[in-house]
Order: sequence, then structure tokens, then C-alpha cells
Amino acid sequence: MAVFKYETHLHTAETSRCAQSSGAAFAEHYAARGYAGIFVTDHFFNGNTTVADHLCWAERVAQFCRGYEAAAARGAERGLDVFFAWEYSFGWAHFLTYGLGTAWLLAHPRLLDWDVLEYCDRVHADGGGIIHAHPFREHVDLVHLVPTKTDAVEVVNAARSAASNAHALDYAISFGLPRTAGSDIHATHQQRLCGMTLSRRLTGGRDYLDALAAAEATLFDETPA
Repeated sequence: MAVFKYETHLHTAETSRCAQSSGAAFAEHYAARGYAGIFVTDHFFNGNTTVADHLCWAERVAQFCRGYEAAAARGAERGLDVFFAWEYSFGWAHFLTYGLGTAWLLAHPRLLDWDVLEYCDRVHADGGGIIHAHPFREHVDLVHLVPTKTDAVEVVNAARSAASNAHALDYAISFGLPRTAGSDIHATHQQRLCGMTLSRRLTGGRDYLDALAAAEATLFDETPA
């Protein structure tokens, strides 16, 4: 049976201030490792972004898409599917948002005025979904959890400690939420890679969310030689 591997949590240097590798470099990196696809989940405007806040909304969205677009262009050349997503921040709570595109962002220039609950509701109303990324992390005392607004929990994050990931797993189990894995990768030299495998190819973010709900996806956690 064919196995299709996906990176679900990735930051590009074009858009995420904390990242070191470009979108094109990541596309090459994952294509060379036989992945079927990657989700580019750059930090949104309320996170660690390179996007200037003095620009008009349309220009900010255009800048935000630079890393994804570079990855998608190179991915198309290498047979790697590249999907658009983002990481929305509410303090130390970070929510990976899948299933929506740039048109949705352009249509909601006031979304930064919404509180986190309204944000989740509006994402869901328009067909998107929320995965709580690394809900527990080292040296963070105030933890925000919104289980009724969350579609899944990232329980294996390559950048977090074993204890933090264990707490995330306990949270997911306690509320019966699907579990995901992601590398939270910022540079191609990162050794540990985590993600999801399926027996079929995904068509996008909405399809990924549906696959999680149907228990069609399996976590993996590996350190390539």
C-alpha cells in the first residue's frame, strides 16, 4: 500500500521572522525525502511575522503569502503538493488554521479585532478548521485551551520537550480530540521530522481536516540518518 507523507507545521524565512530557510529550500528539502506534500503555516500578523504592519491590508496579505508562493512554485517543479495555512496567535496559544485561502484573508480585514473565540467561530463558519499547536510549552505559566473550538491537537511537535508533548496528548485524550504531529520546522538542517501519513493523497487543508475526523491519518516521528 502506498504511503503519502505530509509535513503539517512549517515556517518560511520570507514570512516568519524566526525561520531560517526559504520556501523554495523547504520544497526541495521535502521533495528529496519523498514527501507527498507540505503545509506552509507561517506566523500570522499577530505572531512572529516579517510582514510590516503599516501596509494596507491587501499588501500585508500579499507579503504574508511570499513564503508559501515560493514553496508552491518550487513544489510544482518537483511534484510536491504545497498547501496554504497559517499559525494564528493568542498570547502563547497558537492555532494552526487550515482549509481557508488568501481570498478569506482579504475578505476579513478586521479579523485582528476579533477575540480568539470569534476567530475560531468564523473560521469554522467558512469551512476552515483549527488545530491547537503545541498547547503546552516550556516556561509558559498561563495556558489557554479552547477544546470546544478546536478540531485537533498537535501532540507531537519536534521543537517541544517530551513532557510538553505528553501534556498535549493528555489534553487530546481528555476531550476526545484527534491528534496530529508536525515538525514546527524553521530550517532545513533540523534533524527531527514529525508529520502525518495517509494511504491516499490529500487535496488540501479541508481534505486534511476531514481525514483527521475520519481517523485516516497516522502520526510519525523520525530522525533521518
